[in-house]
Amino acid sequence: MYNLSDINTIKQILGKHGFSFSKALGQNFIIDEEVCPKMAEEAVPGPEYGVIEVGPGIGVLTTELAKRAKKVVSIELDERLIPVLSETLADFDNVKIINDDILKIDLKKLCEEEFEDMKIVICANLPYYITSPVIMMLLESNLPVESITVMVQAEAADRLCAPVGTRDAGAVTIAVNVYADAEELFYVPRECFLPSPKVDSKVIKLTLNKKYDIKNEKNFFSMVKGAFTMRRKTILNSLTAGLSVSKNEIEQVLDILNIPQNSRIEQLTMEELINIHNSFSK
Repeated sequence: MYNLSDINTIKQILGKHGFSFSKALGQNFIIDEEVCPKMAEEAVPGPEYGVIEVGPGIGVLTTELAKRAKKVVSIELDERLIPVLSETLADFDNVKIINDDILKIDLKKLCEEEFEDMKIVICANLPYYITSPVIMMLLESNLPVESITVMVQAEAADRLCAPVGTRDAGAVTIAVNVYADAEELFYVPRECFLPSPKVDSKVIKLTLNKKYDIKNEKNFFSMVKGAFTMRRKTILNSLTAGLSVSKNEIEQVLDILNIPQNSRIEQLTMEELINIHNSFSK
């Protein structure tokens, strides 16, 4: 079994396959020997679980997941890494590599075909440029998964895990809270990657827990996104943009819900945001 935390070993394997890092794909591989075992331990509750991994790279995290899970299906976009992974993961018979785009693959079908009678979790070291699209796609797809453990840019982690109703919260914070409980697990400095990115990372866990009654999620997200583009304005103005309704109508709803008209969108709780939306959905 290869030591995939050793830089010389990694360079030797990649050189053998003529691989070079792609900036366009945001490729930064984890090389720290402590990060992946810790991340896999957080992601996989027990040996009966199946894991969907996104972006295995050269298989450092995959190796640790395979040691702990019943089965791992890793989805890798870069076809140049498929022969690399075939070599680095050759010792594991519970790993399947799929060369595909996580944003295009039919994940419901994959879950049905690959993880029969297994509980499922998702684990990923996400490229920074597709963090939000991938997370929202996974949450919105209504997959039979318990949790999503991901490594993301530190700033993105802060936003995703921020308490709703605080200054750090944004539209994506609200969206995540509709589907899951978010928690920050641990910090990962930039030196843990090859090549080293310009920013640090954090590992977060999203435990799926859909607990809100929203009459039209698409319209709700549209309202929140529109309002947060004007987050410095009062909700009377920002909600006008997010809902495309008159200020008079918004005033009436805010009065009924006992929400001050001079509040900012970032100050509202999930319940207040949902009540506002549902009032206009009647």
